[in-house]
Amino acid sequence: MCGIVGITSNKQVTSSIINSLRKLEYRGYDSAGIATLNDGFINEVKCEGRVDTLEKNLSKIKIEGTIGIGHVRWATHGSPSTVNAHPHSSEKVSVVHNGIIENSTILKKYLIKKGHKFKSQTDTEVIVHLITEYLKKNDLKKTILKVLKKLHGSFALGIIFKEQPDLIVGARRGSPLAVGYGPNENYLGSDSYALKSMTNKISYLNDGDFCIVKKDQVEFFDNKGNKVNKKILKLSSNEQDYDKGDYKHFMAKEIEEQPTTIKNCVNEYINKMSGDINIFNFPWKSNEISSIVLIGCGTAYHSCLMAKYWFEQLTNLDVGVDIASEFRYRKNRFKKDALYIFVSQSGETADTFAALDLCNKNNMKTCSVVNVVESSIARESKFVLPIHCGPEVGVASTKAFLGQMLVLYILCLKFAQMRKEIKKNVYMEKIKSLFLLSKLAKKSLETDSKIQSVCSSFTDIKGSMFLGRGYSFPIALEGALKLKELSYVHAEGYPAGEMKHGPLALIEDGLPVVVLAPRDEYYKKTISNMQEVIARGAKVLLITNKSKDEVHSENIWEKIEVENTSEDLLPFLLTIPLQKLAYYSAFKKGYDIDKPRNLAKSVTVE
Repeated sequence: MCGIVGITSNKQVTSSIINSLRKLEYRGYDSAGIATLNDGFINEVKCEGRVDTLEKNLSKIKIEGTIGIGHVRWATHGSPSTVNAHPHSSEKVSVVHNGIIENSTILKKYLIKKGHKFKSQTDTEVIVHLITEYLKKNDLKKTILKVLKKLHGSFALGIIFKEQPDLIVGARRGSPLAVGYGPNENYLGSDSYALKSMTNKISYLNDGDFCIVKKDQVEFFDNKGNKVNKKILKLSSNEQDYDKGDYKHFMAKEIEEQPTTIKNCVNEYINKMSGDINIFNFPWKSNEISSIVLIGCGTAYHSCLMAKYWFEQLTNLDVGVDIASEFRYRKNRFKKDALYIFVSQSGETADTFAALDLCNKNNMKTCSVVNVVESSIARESKFVLPIHCGPEVGVASTKAFLGQMLVLYILCLKFAQMRKEIKKNVYMEKIKSLFLLSKLAKKSLETDSKIQSVCSSFTDIKGSMFLGRGYSFPIALEGALKLKELSYVHAEGYPAGEMKHGPLALIEDGLPVVVLAPRDEYYKKTISNMQEVIARGAKVLLITNKSKDEVHSENIWEKIEVENTSEDLLPFLLTIPLQKLAYYSAFKKGYDIDKPRNLAKSVTVE
């Protein structure tokens, strides 16, 4: 989950590399570094910490060059430190790497016997020494082919060579890598986001490809060394959405953007005039699909769990949900009439991509729900449903989660309609409710002051519980995850009805418990479960929807009410106060909200 960038130009590249690394910090931010070629020497500056620290160091140790590589790190092998930061260099070569080299220990032993000395604890350094060793008897292209065959695992690489001062080599297996094109300069980057400020023309390397990037030429090769051609894609150059504006954090901005996210997504997928869902290019007939498997990681997995409830409620399809990292290691019994749906914000999640690749190799029907339509998962899926959220910079996902749920809900409605499993008047009523959802979400954002008043109870605690039933259960899981990600306290999402089967033992005097109890078919049961935890001393924060009826329960600590809508859309509104609770709890503790410790936005390692 590191970010890499490379630039070869006819002008100085250091400041451009720094600017690109800032955009890549969502991929890693525990250390950073840069290397350039100048006057026949590799110049390298690295540091523990953020790109800001790297820039300060560069102001003291100025390095020049018209060709260079940069890196922001999310540590895998070796603790965050200057010596473990990338780039890693020998006298002849410098490398930046995103991914994991699984056979690094074996390769290291081989290289030590050859006389190589290692400085760091990283797996990446073996690549440097392997290239250095093979360059003794091979030209550049043969060296790259030999090295790539030796490496097991996943990687995206950017490499510069002392004796090849006009080029950067890029290579990928598993981890994403893009090439950008500019006037008298070309670029290498982990994704289009890093390159967008410099160019809107990019190409993507396929798995196993490598490339040779010069300032006026780019050549692509497959894993056998054969030259291949690449399409050049044009991207929007609009940078406006990447600015925090008047908000203290991107996450705060992205929470507030959710009504707009909902509105944009609904308008994109539903024809206002006809009231019909615009998924007309769906490549399979409804009678060709009898089951659905939803696959994701983290927050995306929670959106899949949510979709399972909707699909089961509105259709007769068999529905399964899988955590992507488990899916590929089970003995899957693939069925021709199954649709496999892969959910990922970045579209680069390594485990989800691997699960997709497995399904494609078995010739399955594959569909992706992503935020980045140029991503690896989108490109490899047979059908793509974008969530139309715009860039999400905060590591803890907010608007993308709502976008994922919304697209999955719309897809569910479309299936119900195509399979004639929903009455026309019910279908039209649900479409009508979707058009009202944006305004209701905006009103639900007004719970701000109440949440700020209760968040102090979630700052100095050893744990908390989030409880829900039915549609509210996946939202409870997501609420607990957000608090964990941002406030670094243990939080557990649990089905409310399961408390008495074990977790009730954790309830003690003063423990904050968030209970999601909207006025749905589970309401009375959930209120009973809530009373069970209150009786054992818990401080209950009840989150429900507005109603004329009072909550019939005593000793509730605090209550937050969201707007009212249909039962199947209430999860969208219940999510908002949970996001704000996590945000303000972390804010009160002074934590780095957009970049929580140990996490990265795009998880490109398994």
